[in-house]
Amino acid sequence: MSEARVRLRPTMLSDLDFVVTVEQDAANLPFITPWERTQHEGAVRFPDFRHFIIEVGANNAPNQPPAGFVIFQGCRNPHGSVELKRIVLAPKGLGLGRAAVRLLKKMAFTQLHAHRFWLDVKALNTRALKLYASEGFVEEGRLRESVRIRMAGADGYDSLIVMSMLDREYQARLALGDEGV
Repeated sequence: MSEARVRLRPTMLSDLDFVVTVEQDAANLPFITPWERTQHEGAVRFPDFRHFIIEVGANNAPNQPPAGFVIFQGCRNPHGSVELKRIVLAPKGLGLGRAAVRLLKKMAFTQLHAHRFWLDVKALNTRALKLYASEGFVEEGRLRESVRIRMAGADGYDSLIVMSMLDREYQARLALGDEGV
């Protein structure tokens, strides 16, 4: 799936029912720490955040159903360190994650002028870890057993893996044609 089929639009307050629903979906819940609706409202309104709805379809097609959402944090960080706070997709296995991550990297480095684009991901989210590594993110470290996991009768802890990409690494990937844009 090409990046041209994935686009972002700013989240509106009227989108928050979808955001909360997809975040609470059983397929997504093990991999994220869901927010309250008021936290999403704050991210929509606060200038240091960017909250977007992910849409899929032809670039001119109106009224496409949302496929997911994404949150950037640190958009006004004086050190140019922008965080991919959250990416959640409803459909799985269609290549939307890769397409969205490429679009997000482009936005972080070209529009937000990031020096460092970073994220953390739960160790049990092996699918996302593989995607981020294949997209050029480098593991920086692990926050051992830093998040509580309660699912399917299990009660325990998982580690967060911190990964990042620097602007020069992104530029090198562009020069090699690895960004597909």
